[in-house]
Amino acid sequence: MEMTPIAHIRSDFSEKFGIPRQSGLVEELRASIVFEPPYRDPSALRGIDGFSHLWLIWEFSQAQGWSPTVRPPRLGGNKRLGVFATRSPFRPNPIGLSCVRLVEVCQDRELGLVLVVAGADLMDGTPIYDVKPYLPYADCKSDAVGGFASIPKEASLEVDCPPELLQPVPGDKRAALLAVLAQDPRPQYQDDRSRVYGMSFAGCEVKFRVEGDRLTVMEIS
Repeated sequence: MEMTPIAHIRSDFSEKFGIPRQSGLVEELRASIVFEPPYRDPSALRGIDGFSHLWLIWEFSQAQGWSPTVRPPRLGGNKRLGVFATRSPFRPNPIGLSCVRLVEVCQDRELGLVLVVAGADLMDGTPIYDVKPYLPYADCKSDAVGGFASIPKEASLEVDCPPELLQPVPGDKRAALLAVLAQDPRPQYQDDRSRVYGMSFAGCEVKFRVEGDRLTVMEIS
């Protein structure tokens, strides 16, 4: 079976580091789904504005190879589980699945109809293979069991960022950046208080340090 990307996503993450570990964790994030020319027929999206949420089927475009067991970050990287019991990108077929909220359908003069979504956990340029509506009666299972990830990861850090440091960040993206930082973008097995981390977001380089439950932004350029 051959698969061709129907769209690519435009997001504020130019690299993997810092991307939320699941979709929907940072509602403030906005991204755009831009369709490839063969799929820009407006009739293909007729009726999509009647749905609040969408499923995105996409490719882990930077994943290389697969392993039968992986170390889930949620478990601190210290325990191995079967790849099919996790959402690791290192799979036989590097396919990802994300649920996002549909914010609006926009008309762009050059790109046609563009879907603006909230809560996406995709890197900029990620290929998208399909878009499907989320159906609450079929997709929401109130008695589902979530295994080792049954409890959602809450924002765990208090972010200390003086307002003047935020000046390089576009005004409509500042709340999203602070929410991403509060999620603790570091690998979960790292706790080096002296280390300065760097993260790319919305065209800016963000440098920060974490001590205990407090993240301090040191520079944004």
